[in-house]
Amino acid sequence: MRAWVAIMMVLAGPAWADWQPMTGAEIAAALSGRTLMYETARQEFFASGRTLYDAGRPSWGYWEVRGAQYCSQWPPADGWACYDMQRDPVTGALRFVGASGDATEGRYEK
Repeated sequence: MRAWVAIMMVLAGPAWADWQPMTGAEIAAALSGRTLMYETARQEFFASGRTLYDAGRPSWGYWEVRGAQYCSQWPPADGWACYDMQRDPVTGALRFVGASGDATEGRYEK
């Protein structure tokens, strides 16, 4: 019986999985026309390249994909910040990872 349980656990895989890096095409498909919910905010990613971040006060910016990174700009600043992106293959959650390793996780709005 124990052998059967062990075989089933191996075939089913772990209940969690490592975050998977995303390509530029995957990032664009994952964000364009979608809304993510963060711990204390929500963000809409419009296909036009505009983005609306709201943590109690709306803030309009721009987003685009450069190579295999998500990049955003928030006026009045004119510089762009870029992030690597990862997806949790089990939950579908997305993670934005900054150059210093800081990470923000978002889940699709239902």
